Amino acid sequence: MKFQLLLLAGLTGLVACKDKSSTIPLSPTELTNQSINGTWKLVSSKVTTGEKTEVTYPVKGQEMIKLFNGSHFAFFKHDLVKGATPTPVYDTGAGTYTLKGDQYQEHLDYCNYRDWENRDFKFTLTLKNDTITQKGIEKIDSLNINQEIVEIYTRIK
Repeated sequence: MKFQLLLLAGLTGLVACKDKSSTIPLSPTELTNQSINGTWKLVSSKVTTGEKTEVTYPVKGQEMIKLFNGSHFAFFKHDLVKGATPTPVYDTGAGTYTLKGDQYQEHLDYCNYRDWENRDFKFTLTLKNDTITQKGIEKIDSLNINQEIVEIYTRIK
């Protein structure tokens, strides 16, 4: 009987020590360049300017992805008909980024909207399972832009 109780206690201890890291979502303080590396698909976006909030994505017939590689990011948005539409869509940008905790800053080196180039944008990132939420202010005085964006991406596997 003592042996069975000792065996049961040992097995209970082993089960309690099971690695649960794969089932616990990352908290913002656990964000790292490595944890966001990869390709992400935009699933939702909204922009708030003053008191007005507008849902800007999803847009029927368009898709957007964002890539992170440890020090650089890039994003690409296009229409799904290869430009064969009266208003073709192709937006792109890329640059470097820093990530400290949940504070994420992009330096936009390249952009098809050239007046946006060579600017820094600060955001808060949260990562839960395979979903990133990016929230922050885009402000460019010379373009009269001062808006809050919230973008939600899911990891492409």
